Amino acid sequence: MTAALIGSAFVITFAAAVRSTWSPCGVSMLSTITPIAERARGHRYPVAVGWFVLGATLGGAALGLGMAALAAVVGSFGLSVATTLAASAVLCLVAAAADARLGGFHLPGHRRQVNELWFGRYRTWVYAGGFGWQIGVGLATFITTNAVYVMILMAALIGQPLVALALGTTFGFVRGLAVLTGRHLTSPDALLRFHRRFDELNQPARWACVGVLVAMAAVTAGMAAGPLAGLAIVAAAGALVVVGTRRPIVSATRPLPAPRQTAAA
Repeated sequence: MTAALIGSAFVITFAAAVRSTWSPCGVSMLSTITPIAERARGHRYPVAVGWFVLGATLGGAALGLGMAALAAVVGSFGLSVATTLAASAVLCLVAAAADARLGGFHLPGHRRQVNELWFGRYRTWVYAGGFGWQIGVGLATFITTNAVYVMILMAALIGQPLVALALGTTFGFVRGLAVLTGRHLTSPDALLRFHRRFDELNQPARWACVGVLVAMAAVTAGMAAGPLAGLAIVAAAGALVVVGTRRPIVSATRPLPAPRQTAAA
């Protein structure tokens, strides 16, 4: 059961990282760390991507260290596997309800944007690595999905510091890799088409993340209380999602204005 719980935590981590790409900061990076933008600044795109991914991975590792500390504390209490599974199921359901905005329910978030002025002030390794770290650490900028909270709390509940560190690092690495989706943006028209399509995928990505949270709630509840508990969660969540989709929520994810195309200091 512990292996299945760890697997569920990694699935949620991946979903949280992918969904977080639609945060304002994530979208901004897809506008400003591109071949066309780096060329205008007199820099090389592969170098900027390398520093960004490295920074994001290190940011995720920093988050993972904090998660590892929580895991060490919770692990000292010796929670049973059944208790951990049940708590994880509840966390997933609460986060899914918040992401779906059922009944207007939402959890506290963080609304901080990266400072785009770094592009004109600093060298590539500073702005790319610095932005990557802020995005990879997960809690320093906009929090787009409550799956981030679930990842942190599930890592603590598992009670294994090395697993928690791996979860955080994976989160940062996947978030960093998202910048590669802009590798083909070599013209203004390509940039415009990309972001139009990316914005269209915002709501499907939100509901996909909700689906992952519900599925992991069903899996953990099923392991804790039997298959019927998992099926009941899926049925109830499905009914609630149908209700929620009648009032879709459109999230603004427009990228920041493009920075001045000047060489970094």
